[in-house]
Amino acid sequence: MAQIEVPKEMIDRVYEAIEVAKTTGKLKKGSNEVTKAIERGVAKLVVVAKDVNPPEIVMHIPILSEEKNIPCVQVPSREELGAAAGIGLPTATVAIVVEGEAKDIIKDIIAKVK
Repeated sequence: MAQIEVPKEMIDRVYEAIEVAKTTGKLKKGSNEVTKAIERGVAKLVVVAKDVNPPEIVMHIPILSEEKNIPCVQVPSREELGAAAGIGLPTATVAIVVEGEAKDIIKDIIAKVK
């Protein structure tokens, strides 16, 4: 599964999934943590911000996700991604490793991006 551009309403669903998983599941934040989660095969959904500078920081994540058959979605803003993850700072990547109550939202996202 390659990194996929998604429409605005899907981006909102992605942020919603992250917010729900933050309170009822478990997230990994930042490129190093997300890379480890993908390599270990525990990530359920990977989200990458488009405005990462330099882009080399996250270039490997969509490729690695595809190798491990983990869905990877691109969102426009590091700031919004960080806010959805509840860290108050911009973040380049987030991986949902335990869905919690976001399981149905994640299934919906994966079905629509395939």
